[in-house]
Amino acid sequence: MPYPQFDRSLVTMDPLSARKNKKQIEADHISPDAQPRPLSDSNETLVNELSDRVVAARKNNRPVMITFGAHAIKNGLGPVLLRLIETNQVTHLATNGAGVIHDWEFAFQGRSCEDVQAMVNEGRFGNWEETGFYINLALNVGAFEGLGYGEAVGSMIQNECLTIPAESELRDAVHDNLDSNPRLASSAAELLAIKRTFNLADGKLEVAHPWKKFSVQAGAYALGVPFTGHPMIGHDIIYNHPMNNGSCLGRVAERDFLTFAESVSRLEGGVYISIGSAVMSPMVFEKSLSISQNLAIQRGEHIDNHFIFINDLAESTWDWSKGEPPEDNPAYYLRYNKSFNRMGGTMRYMQADNRDFLLALTRSLEERKA
Repeated sequence: MPYPQFDRSLVTMDPLSARKNKKQIEADHISPDAQPRPLSDSNETLVNELSDRVVAARKNNRPVMITFGAHAIKNGLGPVLLRLIETNQVTHLATNGAGVIHDWEFAFQGRSCEDVQAMVNEGRFGNWEETGFYINLALNVGAFEGLGYGEAVGSMIQNECLTIPAESELRDAVHDNLDSNPRLASSAAELLAIKRTFNLADGKLEVAHPWKKFSVQAGAYALGVPFTGHPMIGHDIIYNHPMNNGSCLGRVAERDFLTFAESVSRLEGGVYISIGSAVMSPMVFEKSLSISQNLAIQRGEHIDNHFIFINDLAESTWDWSKGEPPEDNPAYYLRYNKSFNRMGGTMRYMQADNRDFLLALTRSLEERKA
């Protein structure tokens, strides 16, 4: 017998404009030309080593990937990340579901970040109509169009619209592909159900994004640079909204995992940078490296010459070049170090604010280019 299910269609969704926000992108964004606060000598050495590795990787046409937690977006680092992909020094960006949401809210309304404690107490946390409706709809349409998670949202921001297929088109897609391409038929059927449930009109749905110049997803989409989203079911506020559809979300997230893994598969001689992501980044990376290593071994190769650089605020005093600490040492439970230390190649860890780190890296790379 199926377990009882919560009926989220009964939840009151408030307009996003009614929410108080802690961050305003116009005031809080970081210019890529800003100077970072001075780093310690040891951190300067780490940044210089990383810069050398990035320059070498790009000279040899190897990937440079940055995976980051949502705080990088909340801290206004979108323009800095944009500079790094615009100058072709970074070839792949990845974040979690919250990073996608904050980037979208900044582009849509110029503000983001609610008071979680107060809003949960009022039964309003995450119950925002526009965030839940538009992001979920972008993912639902993106699943039918064959887009990835970040690509679907980035396309909506950059183009400032979504295109809703006619019911006849969706019915034909189900019928014509049921035998030859059942995945496409399934995504068409899901979108058809969503279209009927929410009475969506055919054609272009305009969605203005007045602050899209700050959006990393939009910039990456326009440049053709992979920006992949790696969500976890139930972790993000878009799950509160009845527009959320697990089948469509799974399709776009699966596509982004495989896009991420494809970049990792070429990481020999490349660079992987992880910023403030304690769980998602190491977890997605280790699975991607495992399947990439499997194919490399089949070719008689092995991925060994990759450089992993981790930036976070937590202190880590353990010398990871000596292997893992014992289980009674707190450093053992810093997964973003322990997991990456198991991934071969060369690993470095830098304790610093992500704003200072990314600005220092940008400055260092531009000095080398000059």
